[in-house]
Amino acid sequence: MFKRTHLALSILYGAALVAASSENSQLISIRATNSDGTQRPTAGFIMKVWPAVVAACLYGISGIIHWIHFFRIGHRYMLTLTIGMTCMTLGMVLRIVDHYSPYSLGIYIVEDLFVLLSPCAFLATEYMLLSRLANSLGRDIADDCLLIPSLRITKIFVWSDVITFWVQASGGGLSVNSNSASAGTTVAMIGLVLQLISFALFTLLLISFGFKVRSKHPEAWGVRSEESILSVAGPFKTSTITNWKILYYTMCLTCVGILIRCIFRIAEFAGGYFGYLSTHEGYFYLLDSLPLWVAMTLYCFLWPSRFINKYEADRAARGTPMAVPLVENNKYTSSYRS
Repeated sequence: MFKRTHLALSILYGAALVAASSENSQLISIRATNSDGTQRPTAGFIMKVWPAVVAACLYGISGIIHWIHFFRIGHRYMLTLTIGMTCMTLGMVLRIVDHYSPYSLGIYIVEDLFVLLSPCAFLATEYMLLSRLANSLGRDIADDCLLIPSLRITKIFVWSDVITFWVQASGGGLSVNSNSASAGTTVAMIGLVLQLISFALFTLLLISFGFKVRSKHPEAWGVRSEESILSVAGPFKTSTITNWKILYYTMCLTCVGILIRCIFRIAEFAGGYFGYLSTHEGYFYLLDSLPLWVAMTLYCFLWPSRFINKYEADRAARGTPMAVPLVENNKYTSSYRS
C-alpha cells in the first residue's frame, strides 16, 4: 500500500505541475529569444531525432523485458522499476516529437519532467532491494550487518526519494516562468543535490553491508556455488539463483550508473538553462540516459526476484522469523525456524 501511495502521489503531483506550467507559455516565449530577437527553441536547441530513436528503442526493449519478468515472476516491489522504464521510454519518444515542434512549451515540459523524474523510480527500486536482499539471508545477518534496521531502509530512503521528487518537480514548474526561472533552477538543483547525497549514503550502506557480511558471517559470504554470471544471466530465464553475491555486485554496478547521472544533472543545472551542457544533448545521452540504461538493463539479465525468496521477504516484512543461513556439505543453504 505504501508503494502504491508513493507512486500515485508522485505521478499526480507531476501531472499537476505539467498542467500549471502550460499557463506560462507566453512568458517562456518571451524569455526564449536569440540576441537578434528571433524565437529560440524552448529547449535552447533543436533535439536530434536519431539519438532519441536509439534511446527510445533501447529503453523500450529493456522495459518490455522488465514487464515480462514482472508478470512471469511477480513481486510487486519491482513495479517501480517497470513503471520507471516505461516513463523514461515515453520521455525519449517525446524528444522525437519535440524535434518537429521545437517551440511547443507543452511538449517540452512533459518530456523534461519524464526524463528528469523517472529515475526517481530507479532509486526507489534500489532502496527496496537492499532490505529484501538482507532479509533473505536471515534476520540475524540483516540485524548484524545493516547500519539501519532493514524494515526502515525502504521507508527512510523512499521517503527521501519522494521529497527529492517533489523538490525537482517544483523547480521544473518554476523554471517555465520568466519571473521565477532562476529560482526554479536553484530549487531543482537543490533537489538534485539532496538526491545525490541521499543515494551516496545508500551506496555506502550497501557497500558496508557487504563488508560486514564478509567479516562477521564468512559462512554466508563464502558461499560455494557452481553458478556463475554467464550461467544464470539471461533476459528470459526464470530459474532461482542461490548465489546472492551476484545480485549484490549487480546492485553495486547499478549504483555507479545512478551516481554518474546524479553528478551530471547537478553540473547541467549549475550551467544554467541555456548553458553548454544543457544545450549540447550529446552529454545528456552519454552521462545521463546511457549510464541509467546500462544500470537498469542489468536487471533484464539478472532479475532480482530470482535471487530473493518471496516467502522469506514476505515474512521479514511482517516481522516474523526468518530463514537462518547454514553451511551444509560446503554449500550455502537455508532453513526455517519458528
